[in-house]
Amino acid sequence: MPSVDLGFQYKLVPARGSSAPAPLLLLHGTGGDESDLLPLGEALARGAALLSPRGKVLENGMPRFFRRLAEGVFDQKDVEARAHELADFVQGARELHHLGEAKPIAVGFSNGANIAAAVLLLRPEVLGGAILFRAMVPIVPATPPDLRGIRVLLGAGRRDPIASPAQTERLSGLLEQAGAAVTVHWVDAGHGLTAGDVEAAKAWLG
Repeated sequence: MPSVDLGFQYKLVPARGSSAPAPLLLLHGTGGDESDLLPLGEALARGAALLSPRGKVLENGMPRFFRRLAEGVFDQKDVEARAHELADFVQGARELHHLGEAKPIAVGFSNGANIAAAVLLLRPEVLGGAILFRAMVPIVPATPPDLRGIRVLLGAGRRDPIASPAQTERLSGLLEQAGAAVTVHWVDAGHGLTAGDVEAAKAWLG
């Protein structure tokens, strides 16, 4: 890997084949790291380039992508700053690693899904779409973004005590108002990922 500092610890799995799918930006949940979602990325889009950074905020020693003040209460200024920081990283990594013309599809779980949603809402030009597992509304931008042409899949658990169904509906509405094509896939589960989530995301990616 070239010795250029993009500001994040990360792993890159290069694309395989000339007709590889769009790159996936993999964003872990609280306590995860840059290796956590690599198997998921491989399962979702075999042969795609995988870009997987580690969150830079530590909460009791556990990596996250932004600070929170309490469970479900986010530090809004930090969300905004970290979203721009992550967007800059993605653009730098695309150029450094020659990831092609296709914009990456974000695949985020929990805290990773929340930062991916924040990037969509604040820097929509960076992503080609997003798969958001167990996401909440991370921020409501002062100026609504233009998300026309961007597809988003929300993977939601009907019994999720953290990212509640009400949060899913609120995020879906916010993204749709900005023009995104949103699909919500419900599973009868809590906050953890299920095989049904993975199969739905794989089908959505096509």
